[in-house]
Amino acid sequence: MDNQNFNNSSNMKLQNVKTRKPISDLFLRNEDFQNAEIFYPSKMNDFKEPDTKNLVQAFFVPNSNDSRENNIHSKVDKSSNYQSNPFILANTLEVPLHHLKNDCIIPVFSKDNEKTIAHQEFIECIINATQEAFPYQTISEPEIRVSHQIKGRTPEAIYLNVKDLLEHQKTIYYERMAFIIKIPSITDIISGNELSLCIGGVRSYNLENLYNKKSLEKFKFFIGFQNKVCCNLCVSTDGFLAELKVSNTQDLYSKVLETIQNYNAELHLMEMKELSQEYLSEHQFAQLIGRSRLYQHLPKLERENIPNLSFNDSHINTMAKDYYEDKNFCRLDNGSINLWDVYNLFTQANKSSYIDTFLDRNLNAFEFSKGIQKTLNGNSDYRWFLS
Repeated sequence: MDNQNFNNSSNMKLQNVKTRKPISDLFLRNEDFQNAEIFYPSKMNDFKEPDTKNLVQAFFVPNSNDSRENNIHSKVDKSSNYQSNPFILANTLEVPLHHLKNDCIIPVFSKDNEKTIAHQEFIECIINATQEAFPYQTISEPEIRVSHQIKGRTPEAIYLNVKDLLEHQKTIYYERMAFIIKIPSITDIISGNELSLCIGGVRSYNLENLYNKKSLEKFKFFIGFQNKVCCNLCVSTDGFLAELKVSNTQDLYSKVLETIQNYNAELHLMEMKELSQEYLSEHQFAQLIGRSRLYQHLPKLERENIPNLSFNDSHINTMAKDYYEDKNFCRLDNGSINLWDVYNLFTQANKSSYIDTFLDRNLNAFEFSKGIQKTLNGNSDYRWFLS
């Protein structure tokens, strides 16, 4: 990354926390922790509004059923000095929001014909919550990835052969959807990698019982950071709702807004920065890879006594390959690798996960990397992976 260009940019940076005490020291003495200047997202709006001369209005159309959405306009940042890579790969397809709004049907609960909260409603709800939490920041257009297309046809086309179907006679919706919204004006740097604040969510209809009556619907939501170098997502515990159950968009909005306001951005950054200060030798990394593959085949009783690792053999193989070949996070000349790079090897490999497991594994990557860090400093919980 060109540090000079970055320093000359107009983007706001989070307060540099390199000179702060390590997070482990903060917890050693209560008085130090209480007096520490912790960064909360609400403070992000204490800065003056950024220059908007190169910005355009948001492209999404507000939901006509929600007067709050009708009155909200968002600034959208379309500029980027980084190559745009998908935040998830697997079997996903990128689609625009208007495709979900105009070309897809909305699934219902079959026993009472009550509609589900549509993918586009979920996205627009998060957009509005983001605008409420960060009224003076710019946000990007949502990047939307979908998978598991469900096809159908209109009644008039009941007897037609597939090859004879016209476009207006086809119906589709997507069983799974993931999206992110970037806030490029809020950034920080870790080990030479620029990170920007990022918000997103996942919806999987396969987790709903659509053959029954309407019930609470399940969503996943996160606020964290995205590594601009590789577009990997960084998710922490306090910024992630693994099973957000709601019955309507109003409940969804309020719970998402509460999570955003409770997310401790600076603490998350401090923990990630500390990963860059710890190194694994080539032998230790080889132990980690080997043990991670063995973990999947451990007897159940033995696995219960070891911290969870949700990555499978395919992910671990990708990490082993990228240890040698990844241009951003590969080993050093002496074979060692810092835990920040190991963490990004995990999140890079996680891009091959299906949408419904993507965010859970992303969080597990962060927790696992912190566990390995503790092991290097004497904690025994994760020692099995390095023994």
